[in-house]
Amino acid sequence: MLIFTDLDGTLLNPEDYSYEAAIPMVRKLQLKKIPVIPVTSKTRCEVEVLLANLALNDPFVVENGSGAFIPLGIGEYTRELFGCTYSEAREGKMAIGTIIGEDLRGFGDLTTTEIVELTGLKFHEAQRAKTREFTEPFLTPGNVSAEKLRSVVQTLGFRVVVGDRFSHLIGGSAGKGKAVKWLIEHYKSQNCSAKIVTVGLGNSPNDLEMLETVDYPIIIPGKNGPHPDLSERGWEVAPSPGCQGWAEAVAKYCC
Repeated sequence: MLIFTDLDGTLLNPEDYSYEAAIPMVRKLQLKKIPVIPVTSKTRCEVEVLLANLALNDPFVVENGSGAFIPLGIGEYTRELFGCTYSEAREGKMAIGTIIGEDLRGFGDLTTTEIVELTGLKFHEAQRAKTREFTEPFLTPGNVSAEKLRSVVQTLGFRVVVGDRFSHLIGGSAGKGKAVKWLIEHYKSQNCSAKIVTVGLGNSPNDLEMLETVDYPIIIPGKNGPHPDLSERGWEVAPSPGCQGWAEAVAKYCC
């Protein structure tokens, strides 16, 4: 069994980023040698800190499906790139700004202090968020529709995840679903005779490709219920929000 999981709002609580309620379940999964594989918009630096705190040594996917990392040793990985490089994302951001007539400000243009003020992250957390390898978050322009932004991005060969405050520019061939499929095939290649069962947990439309890829998709609700763009798909909804719901949902399949 493989557990693929989003982080923010899923394994991590949306308000305080706590994962305390999930720790006992994570320990049970470790004892059963069931990998817990983050699939997140976070950077490698951010995920490495979380995995170290959880004492996990499993593969992970970063920056919205742009790269998958399989640990080999301390700080050493086999890496599979699905999207573009960070320099390519920066160039793409500038080209998009020129086309729509906006001076788009990305993480590469913002100081760490500015990111702290915009996101509420602590200073060291913002530094890790700025350490990017594949994608460029930028302040979502207020006077350009999401449809127009997506259209321009697509013509340049990129993809974009449009958010209320920040949008994420990613390579055209990147995606959470593609990265998850690659990791499933990796595990199959390690043991061709084993039947692999996959569980996926996410809370937002950004997790849609991942949830469509796994055998058992699970929606982690917010305090007002599941995201409306996910709620009509007939997928299982965890009984509680955040890490508590994560633990309760995983227990159904692994205990």
